[in-house]
Amino acid sequence: MRTLAAVATVCVCMAGAGLWWSAGAAPTPPEVLRLGAPDAPDAPAATTSGATSGATPVASTGVDKLEKFKGAEPKPMPPLSFIDAEGRRIDLADFKDRVILLNLWATWCGPCVKEMPSLDRLQAQLGGDAFQVVALSLDRGGRAAVEPFYKKTGVQNLTVFLDPASDSMKALSLRGLPTTILVDPEGRELGRVEGAVEWDAPEVVAFLRQHLGRGGGPARDRGGVMKTGG
Repeated sequence: MRTLAAVATVCVCMAGAGLWWSAGAAPTPPEVLRLGAPDAPDAPAATTSGATSGATPVASTGVDKLEKFKGAEPKPMPPLSFIDAEGRRIDLADFKDRVILLNLWATWCGPCVKEMPSLDRLQAQLGGDAFQVVALSLDRGGRAAVEPFYKKTGVQNLTVFLDPASDSMKALSLRGLPTTILVDPEGRELGRVEGAVEWDAPEVVAFLRQHLGRGGGPARDRGGVMKTGG
């Protein structure tokens, strides 16, 4: 995969990291695909030359993209609700008092698929009373799409959170997937990253520990809302 030029306002990539899936771009350019593609976990990612490949490698950790969080001015987050695997309503406010890494993704999004194992490992390392990864799937298939994907890829530490209607796209003004938003313990947005990151890379974990919160022990089960483990 050749490195993309980081000049398009609809496509933000890490050096050598590949593509992300854009919500607002026209579908004609081969390097940008429109959100709303059918659920297809093995859908290939487009290349700059128009060819396709089965996976988009995450070749850079993307820690430079996280620097925007340092000293960022928090801003209000809109009310956001979604459901868990049992169909129970979850509000973003339920996670108050933790630093949240809110990752918006889908099984048909190549870069999302590539970074998901690193998010799972990040949750295993840092997840606890002070920090949690909230991976919110926008798959229209909901639980039926996400649970087999988690099993196939060995994801064990992330809870299944679902937004099959993609309401979060509008609420959070997303431009594409994956998008990851850092939320402070007061429920305010500190910043966002558009594109894939190797979330458990040592420098990324160190950055999160130093600037965004303390790594804790295993997350507690708070009525089924906060428990990790799909």
